Amino acid sequence: MLMSPPSPAETLQSLENPGEFVPRHIGIDAQDEAHMLSVIGEASRAALMDSIVPPAIRRSRPMQLPAAVSEAQALAELKAIAARNRIFKNFIGQGYYGTHTPGVILRNVLENPAWYTAYTPYQAEISQGRMEALVNFQTMVCDLTGMPIANASMLDEATAAAEAMTLARRAAKSRSDTLVIAGDTHPQTIEVIRTRAAPLGIQVVVANSKEEWEAALAGDFFAALIQYPASSGWIADWQADVQAIHAKQAAAIFAADLLALTLITPPGEWDADIVVGSTQRFGMPMGAGGPHAAFMACRDEYKRSLPGRLVGVSVDAHGRPAYRLALQTREQHIRREKATSNICTAQVLPAVVASMYAVYHGPQGLTRIAKRVARLTAILSRGLAHLGYHSRHHDTAFDTISLHTREATDSIAARAASMGANLRKAWDEYLCISLDETSTRADVELLWTVFAQDGQPLPTIAAMDEGLPSLIPEALQRSSSFLAHPVFNTHHSETAMLRYIRSLSDKDLALDRSMIPLGSCTMKLNATSEMIPITWPEFANIHPFAPADQLAGYAELDAQLRRWLCEATGYAGVSLQPNAGSQGEYAGLLAIRGWHASRGEAHRNICLIPSSAHGTNPASAQMVGMQVVVTQCDDNGNVDLADLQAKCEQHSANLACVMITYPSTHGVFETQVRELCALVHRHGGRVYVDGANMNALVGVAAPGEFGGDVSHLNLHKTFCIPHGGGGPGVGPVCVVEDLVPFLPGHATGGMDSRTGAVSAAPLGNAAVLPISWMYIRMMGAEGLKQATETAILSANYISARLRRHYPTLYASANGHVAHECILDLRGLKETCGVMAEDVAKRLIDYGFHAPTLSFPVANTLMVEPTESEPLADIDRFVAAMIAIREEIREIEAGRWPREDNPLKNAPHTAEQVASDDWQHAYSRETAAYPLAALRHGKYWSPVGRVDNVYGDRNLFCSCVPLAEPAG
Repeated sequence: MLMSPPSPAETLQSLENPGEFVPRHIGIDAQDEAHMLSVIGEASRAALMDSIVPPAIRRSRPMQLPAAVSEAQALAELKAIAARNRIFKNFIGQGYYGTHTPGVILRNVLENPAWYTAYTPYQAEISQGRMEALVNFQTMVCDLTGMPIANASMLDEATAAAEAMTLARRAAKSRSDTLVIAGDTHPQTIEVIRTRAAPLGIQVVVANSKEEWEAALAGDFFAALIQYPASSGWIADWQADVQAIHAKQAAAIFAADLLALTLITPPGEWDADIVVGSTQRFGMPMGAGGPHAAFMACRDEYKRSLPGRLVGVSVDAHGRPAYRLALQTREQHIRREKATSNICTAQVLPAVVASMYAVYHGPQGLTRIAKRVARLTAILSRGLAHLGYHSRHHDTAFDTISLHTREATDSIAARAASMGANLRKAWDEYLCISLDETSTRADVELLWTVFAQDGQPLPTIAAMDEGLPSLIPEALQRSSSFLAHPVFNTHHSETAMLRYIRSLSDKDLALDRSMIPLGSCTMKLNATSEMIPITWPEFANIHPFAPADQLAGYAELDAQLRRWLCEATGYAGVSLQPNAGSQGEYAGLLAIRGWHASRGEAHRNICLIPSSAHGTNPASAQMVGMQVVVTQCDDNGNVDLADLQAKCEQHSANLACVMITYPSTHGVFETQVRELCALVHRHGGRVYVDGANMNALVGVAAPGEFGGDVSHLNLHKTFCIPHGGGGPGVGPVCVVEDLVPFLPGHATGGMDSRTGAVSAAPLGNAAVLPISWMYIRMMGAEGLKQATETAILSANYISARLRRHYPTLYASANGHVAHECILDLRGLKETCGVMAEDVAKRLIDYGFHAPTLSFPVANTLMVEPTESEPLADIDRFVAAMIAIREEIREIEAGRWPREDNPLKNAPHTAEQVASDDWQHAYSRETAAYPLAALRHGKYWSPVGRVDNVYGDRNLFCSCVPLAEPAG
């Protein structure tokens, strides 16, 4: 039988389907869209957008982006870019090292959507698995540093050190404004500290010699920071120095290497106050600088001031232990402009990898790895001495030696590069050589070849190893035990490790299992094709401080992504260095501050912030030395322009900027945003547009066009980098033309700027940038615009369907919202005693992560479906919310008691439902299967409702046996 000829519409181009990814990313098809529009009451998607987005801010032209390509083509293009990176043997050190990621961790954590699509564990009951992993992380850090308490990770070592500086200033008794830094500290750490210190009026004194160090400690200071082992590899006894620091009522801060701490005396045993560092070498590839989990540990009395997140142990409704985030871990939301830190995130996924690395290897395995590195270093050093290189910066070492190579420094470094090896040049006349877990006998022999003169015989490993003493002084060798908890001494076979990882992920709800309808947090598809490149060796095995000609692929990736983000935002320049949204905020405000100072107007320090703003806004403003003045919002949640005008006039001479979120924090497109920007500009201020809600703007409106001067973006929201359980993130800062010179620089990385570095690595969390590159490349301009419009469509559909059950708190004049809607539950407290938190916990029984709870308005739920959710899942969420409203009506009617009903007792565990003791006013079936669809796949919360009050009174941050209630 002859086949029918192709229809006229079928051409080769259409069959090649270059835009195949767009409908894979967007969960709504044409039929779904028509139905949703009919529910909303709009004729078309275009009509819906016309009724929502103010005409005055619509884009003046389409985004100029490359046309969408298929997944296969995008991967091929990115592979060609990656190939421009050159993988050398890296002996640079400086806080970044080669490491082996155990395969069982690589495949089942780093590449597993059950881990990388999870959200921050604010809903404790459905986050027990990742919080157990974070408690393991905290325990690992406490044990290795010898400190009593540690947080659940920081952004990178340099920013952790900067956070330690501000923590010490707040906690130490000394009233000095001076920080002393030992000169043999990683240069990128010193640079970031200088950036952070300047706006706060902190004087940084770097002591580059013994004499300068002694003189600095004889003066007044509030803290002193020591790299241990030093950046050059030197290991010293700092106990007497700690005593001298304490005699000045100052804090002793150590930046320490965790692998080295398996062999050398931990700072906690010297009575250190704060210890920071990186866990990168515990299984996370270098990735040109990140993401990696830094850490901070401190003395117990500092714990209420500890920045970042802290996982503690409480009890659930049944008296059983349960993990939770401790209250003080969101300091910026509580203290706002009085906060000492703006960090509201962490590096959870890298922290989980590091903790699993410690679980897998255990104390014996970590010690063996460290001893092998130390032994190879000693062999290398002895062999170099045999070749005539006796002049060393120090006679002690763990993994790094520094040779005084004088005038031969450049030629030796060049010879190494010609052999495919990178050495680190320091102090002009020194070469530093660092070994790591991946170093081999062949690497040592290669290094001997680099340093040997022509014809000079090389040493042998066997001869240099024989009778070789350790380079770690006996007095500094660790004698205390660590990682004694069973979790670090049980899961050493791959079978055991695999099952442990699976057991933890099974406890949690992530995006791979269910919709996460979090307003403002934008939990959208993290496509597999986007994730594949992050573990390519060409991206993973690159040192951030390798020579520029080895990072050509990263440079191209960075340049293309910045150019595309400029198109999306309407700005003139972008820096990808900030490794979190909070750091992007900070960098943007630094740019504004620097611009004013360059014009002789450094006195401009007033930052106007609406009362509805995210807590990081006022926290970031105070961190750059600005004074926050709060402006009011009107009854519809919009910025009160009359109040804003009054405050602009009041502070006109000193106005630095205004910070707004657009669309607003209340999920509405404010119609007078152009007028707002013009008002602030008339008074000499700049406009900061928080990019948290950029998923409602891409392709539709651009902040750089409607009056914004600065924005940060969240690539882990709008541009598809996964949340990873609460990190990693990337927070690019985007600016208009005259602010471009004030974007972050990086002197250590060879990047000039009027503003210093805000992250340890020049390109920030470079290793995850391929994710956003892939997303934009596969979507194209039209696909990105469609994604924005579909996100707005989905939010309005949910608002329309639930309006009869839960009023939408804020909407435009025609009843529409932006890409999220706030459901008003405030009246339920009076009618039946139900709070928004009760609805959030009951949603767990229905298999959903709760929407954003009580932000920006107490006792509400902010819902954001994103464009990625299929209509079937949106309808399933709507059905759950309606069913819960019917349960509330049962309470309002008096058929269920106010204190004994499915909402107050939620979530229900399998153990509870299966118990012989059931004395509630509702049935077990109602508790477990309130909808028939749940019988086809039920998620069971591993714990009952967690007691937050108990947790705040009984804080534990390290491993405890979860068999009896803690406390």
